[in-house]
Amino acid sequence: MEFASLQDLCLLLISLAIRRCICSERLCRLSVLLQRSPASDPPLVRISISDTGLGSCIEEFQNLKCPVEGILAETWNGIVYVRTTNICDKEISCYELNLKENVTTRKPILLPSNIKHGVKFSGTEVCLSVSESVDVLLEEFNCFFQKILVLKVPNIAMEVMADGQDVPGSRNDAVFLEKFSPSSSFAASTLDHLKLGLESYVLRHGSSLACDSCFPNRDNLRSGGGMVCEDKHKTTKLVVEAAVVTSEIPNPTNNCFGAGCSDTKVLCFKDFAPCSISEALLKALTGIDWKRYGLALECAIDQRSHALLKWEHMPLSFHIHIVVHCYDKLVFEAMPLLQKTRFDKKLIRKAVKLALDDFKNKHAGVLLSADTLKISKFAPDLAKSIAGLVLYSSDMDFKEECLAILGLQPHQSEGEIVGENIKKKIISAIEVNDRRQQGTREVAPLLFEGRHELQYVDDECDEDGFDPMDL
Repeated sequence: MEFASLQDLCLLLISLAIRRCICSERLCRLSVLLQRSPASDPPLVRISISDTGLGSCIEEFQNLKCPVEGILAETWNGIVYVRTTNICDKEISCYELNLKENVTTRKPILLPSNIKHGVKFSGTEVCLSVSESVDVLLEEFNCFFQKILVLKVPNIAMEVMADGQDVPGSRNDAVFLEKFSPSSSFAASTLDHLKLGLESYVLRHGSSLACDSCFPNRDNLRSGGGMVCEDKHKTTKLVVEAAVVTSEIPNPTNNCFGAGCSDTKVLCFKDFAPCSISEALLKALTGIDWKRYGLALECAIDQRSHALLKWEHMPLSFHIHIVVHCYDKLVFEAMPLLQKTRFDKKLIRKAVKLALDDFKNKHAGVLLSADTLKISKFAPDLAKSIAGLVLYSSDMDFKEECLAILGLQPHQSEGEIVGENIKKKIISAIEVNDRRQQGTREVAPLLFEGRHELQYVDDECDEDGFDPMDL
């Protein structure tokens, strides 16, 4: 796998470290240390990426390919040093690799190992030296880790350390520090963590600072999630997770990242690292029938670091936030070797739709379809007519039975009370019908029964917008 920039390489190395930590299933630390070497000519910065997860195997780095031309080739000699060990190992293995060499003929150089003297621990450290500004690297790593927080991986504490920045004599040891979250649970699914992480991202307005004037707590946020997976190999399966969070800001401040704009920023992750926007993601987003959720999509734009969805007639106070994560999940315990995870348009679209449907099922009255909103406008007049039939009936048994079905007592037979109860029943039935998934066969909801049995039919025609209920 060839990477075009130093940023791509570092993101890839951090992604591998995160996967090793996740596979270890224990509390881990992931550290990035930047050390300036003014004595070197030209001045170099040593980048160290270390983790306390599972020990690595050198095969993880064998398929990495450094370009022989371009800016990266000029600022880095292609040499990577790897130190790694497993808990059961008696020593720390050390290697040197030249990623500018041909992948097929490249052979790692085995360096002298370090004895562990009976101490049991595991982990990996990858080091490289580049000709780059410490401040520039810090900015890139900070931006990267702020996005990584969206995944809210429960068992990893992360830190970025800088020892000696571009200003001589300066020192900034804890540039970024994310401790273990007490609210995180190993038992919770990665999707639950993704929803929680997106909520935190929205609360922070996409940065490290919260805006208490807009979001004093999570009560102003509502979320939903969806996940689909597909068997890829005997040992792995492709997983796509999506989370949706909505927020309403009646009076946003000038510092709010959504002030004066109702566009949706879609964050994308691949293999536990932020990634650029793919054509498959854009096609998946534009292929969703957004009208089913009361939304009119104007266009989807590739902003490199995220996708931007522009809506028609969206209130400036209402915001939708979406995140998509695609990764290979190990079916059996194995070393997380580097694999090129693909973006599947069909799976991405299905995951986002499941997240939207999950949202609608949890939060009544939100993201209702355009048709539902139109039909609901007739509910008051229809309720008034039905109430008149009940109240002016000369059949007292019929009248009492209708009031009992509505949960009312005989002394509550005023027209306004009866009409309001019937209107709520009508709107509830309409919304139940609106929440059904495409491809669902169900009994038509009854106005005066609170329970509606649904039976889901897995219909692949659903993906093309075909609805069997229209026949």
